[in-house]
Amino acid sequence: MCGIVGLFLKDKALEPQLGAMLTEMLVTMTDRGPDSAGIAIYGAHDAGQAKLTVQSDRPEADFATLADDLGTALGTEVTLRRKDTHAVLDLPAAQTTEARAKLGDLRPGLRVMSDGETIEIYKEVGLPKDVAQRFALSSMTGTHGIGHTRMATESAVTTDGAHPFSTGADQCLVHNGSLSNHNNWRRRLKREGLRIESANDTEVGAAYLTWKMQNGASLGDALEGALDDLDGFFTFVVGTRDGFGVVRDPIACKPAVMAETDQYVAFGSEYRALVNLPGIESARVWEPEPATVYFWKH
Repeated sequence: MCGIVGLFLKDKALEPQLGAMLTEMLVTMTDRGPDSAGIAIYGAHDAGQAKLTVQSDRPEADFATLADDLGTALGTEVTLRRKDTHAVLDLPAAQTTEARAKLGDLRPGLRVMSDGETIEIYKEVGLPKDVAQRFALSSMTGTHGIGHTRMATESAVTTDGAHPFSTGADQCLVHNGSLSNHNNWRRRLKREGLRIESANDTEVGAAYLTWKMQNGASLGDALEGALDDLDGFFTFVVGTRDGFGVVRDPIACKPAVMAETDQYVAFGSEYRALVNLPGIESARVWEPEPATVYFWKH
């Protein structure tokens, strides 16, 4: 049992409140998963620039000279914004792949949480309210985001096992459920060159969607493919640079509710995650149908 939330803003006037709204939604889902929590936020970016969000168990040592060290290795300017155990490295988008490789040499203990032009991911072990406070999530702005609070069933309670998972640029996934054929897909996707670094079945689901989209599928097509190829019980909420998608397996035993107004589309594992959103009393509220793909795009 885990808790999922998602918020896709149509009204730009709400963008300064995205972090605060998502945080409140996620904290409401605490009793669905007290082990770890995380949020992916899609925010503003500078043309030609990308972000690498990284995590360290020894941030004081790892982050102290990281921007200078990575900039020297790449021969370019790199800036660093630290948030507790995480840091966001801003660098030229064309050098993202090279930067990931250099980080492995410069700081072998670092974990890359996400890369892309707009995405930042913050996740750690702990209750949602504590994780949110550590990273000042409520002060973040953006166009859309997803969050997750975890009750571990498939792998250990670690930062590596926390959601969201990102396996492609500006892509991420949160998941409630269990995939039964993830080991077969893990082997296949690794042969295809996908990065899968944890034992968590959700990361395999994320990599599957990345693989499909790398081969020309839209987000909607990739989610349709998941219904055919991934076995188990699952609710997926997915983020891309400009999109937000939801799908439930054909049996749909995992709870889910959605709401839509002229200002936003919202997702929660339970309706109580949505009750404090603006205008919720007049929203169209429904339970997502089994084996049905929903997605929205800016």
